[in-house]
Amino acid sequence: MSFPPSALSSPLPAPVSAPLSRAAVVTTLRAAGCVFAEDEAELLLATARTADELAAMVERRTLGLPLEHVVGWAEFYGRRITVDPGVFVPRRRTEFLVGQAVGLGRRTAARTGRPPVVVDLCCGSGAVGTVLAAALGRVELYAADIEPAAVRCARRNITPAGGEVHEGDLFDALPARLRGRIDILVANVPYVPSEEVGLLPPEAREYEPLVALDGGADGLDVLRRVTAAAPQWLAPGGHLLVETSERQAPQAVEAFTRNGLLPRVADSDELYATIVIGTRAPAEGAG
Repeated sequence: MSFPPSALSSPLPAPVSAPLSRAAVVTTLRAAGCVFAEDEAELLLATARTADELAAMVERRTLGLPLEHVVGWAEFYGRRITVDPGVFVPRRRTEFLVGQAVGLGRRTAARTGRPPVVVDLCCGSGAVGTVLAAALGRVELYAADIEPAAVRCARRNITPAGGEVHEGDLFDALPARLRGRIDILVANVPYVPSEEVGLLPPEAREYEPLVALDGGADGLDVLRRVTAAAPQWLAPGGHLLVETSERQAPQAVEAFTRNGLLPRVADSDELYATIVIGTRAPAEGAG
């Protein structure tokens, strides 16, 4: 929002905005096309500390900014995750991937008797890694992303959980000491085909980084890069979990198999989610 120079130099205090009522917020949001205007209004009213802040939040939302960017956080797997402007917003369907990773992490801890080594690759806000640390209790946690804004945001979520966040392109960002040690590798890679990015909702394609959305010609470019390198980074018996779409799953499975990972597909009808889990073969003689 810009102001004329005269307003900026005026010695008079700016007028205080009249408080917006709940009904006015709902009406404004609905007019802007917000499908869940009532729910969003309640959230904005509960978050804003002043009438002016509420008015600014409502304006930003009506301009199309994602609600999570407006309020500064997203609810994910029962936790509040900080989400800064320009950072990928964690999707509810990814909670299915998290649930599967939690189960595998617990089994790994029981099998090895030590905290599992967990890596959140393409971490965005760090939502997945943060939730895994909370759910598993004792973990050795790392996260990485190529986007500087995502790395800054992820550190605000991951660091309090005892984890490290690194900036760089996929495995290039990770400390070399992790090679062959990762028990749970979650990679929420972009998987929207390039020609379909323009079909995404405006709040995604206009306010989230393209690198977090565009998966290349068939949507699987980054997935293939991850599966090609993962076997060198996974511990024996370690698991790679990647989200994809139902129609892309067969090609994703081929990529896992081609790189020596034993794949299986898991689906959630409730969350409309599909993931592929690839396991590196355990060491010979391992139980």
